[in-house]
Amino acid sequence: MNYELFMGEALAEAQLAAGRGERPVAAVAVVDEAMVARAHDRMEESNDPTAHAVIGALRETARRLGRTRLADATIFTTQEPCPMCVGALMEADIETLVYAVANSVDGAAGTVVQLAQHPALPRRIKVVSGIRQDEAAELFAGVLSG
Repeated sequence: MNYELFMGEALAEAQLAAGRGERPVAAVAVVDEAMVARAHDRMEESNDPTAHAVIGALRETARRLGRTRLADATIFTTQEPCPMCVGALMEADIETLVYAVANSVDGAAGTVVQLAQHPALPRRIKVVSGIRQDEAAELFAGVLSG
């Protein structure tokens, strides 16, 4: 799978989010080398604290595929997901999570807490980090300084 290509799609979606006054957090879902969903944070726009990019991508993927179990999907996101989002990934049976930058505030795939591969939980998610990290970090820095 072309991690660089699909992370590029997530980065493009993150730029759209930033342009709309949201955090530059975006996610894309890929099944069989095809992107099936894309989403970005919509918390400000919707006044919904659960309107995270990963949740949006999971919802759209489940809707398009007509099923809740998404073991064949890989999720690409610009920032390491929070505990809520990692929990949703686990409930959807996502096998692989790919992210660009670590989340030092509430990252739940190893940075602050390890839920994605926690030994006491019944599921584990393969985690790949650092894909196009410099570009994502630049995008986050631009939003924080602007």
